[in-house]
Amino acid sequence: MEGNAMEKVMWLVLGATVMVASLRADRSERARMVARTALGVLFLVFGAIVNAIYLVTDWESFGEFGELSQFAFVRDTWASLVAPNTGLFIGLLIAGEAAAGILVLSGGRWTQAGLVMLMAFHVGLLFFGWWLWIYAVPMLGALSLMLRAERRHEAQLADAAPTRRRRR
Repeated sequence: MEGNAMEKVMWLVLGATVMVASLRADRSERARMVARTALGVLFLVFGAIVNAIYLVTDWESFGEFGELSQFAFVRDTWASLVAPNTGLFIGLLIAGEAAAGILVLSGGRWTQAGLVMLMAFHVGLLFFGWWLWIYAVPMLGALSLMLRAERRHEAQLADAAPTRRRRR
């Protein structure tokens, strides 16, 4: 299977896993961990690492991405700012995807920070073409459910922690 096709299959499989597991993440520790792991791997491996490979092997492919936007200001900005500075902006994208993936896999408040980062990322995707809405909108729902589950889990841990008595 060609690398590009494998990448698309993995985005579909891991993205669907995140979406389905997020539906039960609030009630199931296993579902919460499956969603977290699938999301972290998705962005760390199939986001950051794959984009780094594309940056090295297929530099020009990033210039075309902005052309698909339904908004003229996005197309114009991409063509005038991002495409001429592909290394800088795609490097920042790669760093952001890697950071979000690592944060999501880290647990606790770090996971929550990673989820918020990925929510912002997916809102940004909405500006790059109607076809991305098919992916980004359901993923925003899944990320919201995961964030709620992570916050509730942390609150349960805080409630279960024994209170310390003051020494006199």
